[in-house]
Amino acid sequence: MTLRLTALVISTLLAFNAQAKVKVGFLLSTLQEERYQKDKKYFEQEAKRLGADVVFYSSNNSERTQVKKMENLLMKGVDVVVVQPVNSNAASTLVEMAKEEKIPVIAYDRIINNADLDYYVTQDSKKVGQLQAEAAVKATGEKGNYIILSGQSGHSVAKAITAGVLEVLAKYPNIKVVVQKSHDSWSPRLAMATVENSLTKYKGKITAILANNSGMANGAVQGLLDYDAKLAGKVFVAGADADLASIKNLVKGVQQFEVLKDIKLLAETSAQLAVSIAKKEKINFETTAINNGRKAVPVVNTPVFAVTKSKIKKVIIGRGFHTQEAIYGAKK
Repeated sequence: MTLRLTALVISTLLAFNAQAKVKVGFLLSTLQEERYQKDKKYFEQEAKRLGADVVFYSSNNSERTQVKKMENLLMKGVDVVVVQPVNSNAASTLVEMAKEEKIPVIAYDRIINNADLDYYVTQDSKKVGQLQAEAAVKATGEKGNYIILSGQSGHSVAKAITAGVLEVLAKYPNIKVVVQKSHDSWSPRLAMATVENSLTKYKGKITAILANNSGMANGAVQGLLDYDAKLAGKVFVAGADADLASIKNLVKGVQQFEVLKDIKLLAETSAQLAVSIAKKEKINFETTAINNGRKAVPVVNTPVFAVTKSKIKKVIIGRGFHTQEAIYGAKK
């Protein structure tokens, strides 16, 4: 009788523990850029370390696909959803869907507007733009024709980075922004075309190109090389995300500046917050607030770091973002 009772208790406890394990939905806008493989990797690793299961989907930069993926997450019985919206405005629908099921929602990397959002975890995107512009101003002697390559229209991150750039450049009357353009899906190919067209229009007289991300910065470098290889290294180019291609461009001297938005910190912080919410634990993160048009949303910010060729060892390799071998090649 005692053995049977003990077995029953053990069985009940095992069943309870299995049920108690939380399930986190993680929905990214895309896996197109190199960085998003890191977002996925670090988020899943941290959630697993905390004892949670992750159900992951990518939306392929499609609002319609993202709605379908949210439906899938909810059907799989997730306890909380972390979502990077394809479009910050349209994604209010995603929050409504989750709230109908009483599921909390955390916006990841980009805000979701006009929605009953629970938290927003991001980097200081405006600071990214400010760092880019400050470096460009110094490098160009506070003058010249500038191009701003913005990300997809409707993205809060693209808007914030560009705002940071413009805020700084407004202080310098001898700097002229001759082109400011958004690019669907943050496309390097479209960014390259913008640069090539601008170089043609202004007869190569471009002083600086500030791109909202690494992919478009790489597109800018390719545009310079295609138009006139002598301009690559002469025209100041800045990006953000610290993709390997851009770090290698810093080494080559065809790009001058990057901003590391530490994906590991962002992903791990988001996973920690999500698991705490799912387990109904006390939230211990320091927060600010942002009004998303519906409410004041608590914001958890993670830091960003300026990267130049001389800082690669300390900032990129030292933080474990890329290895020395990946950047410089294996030692012979």
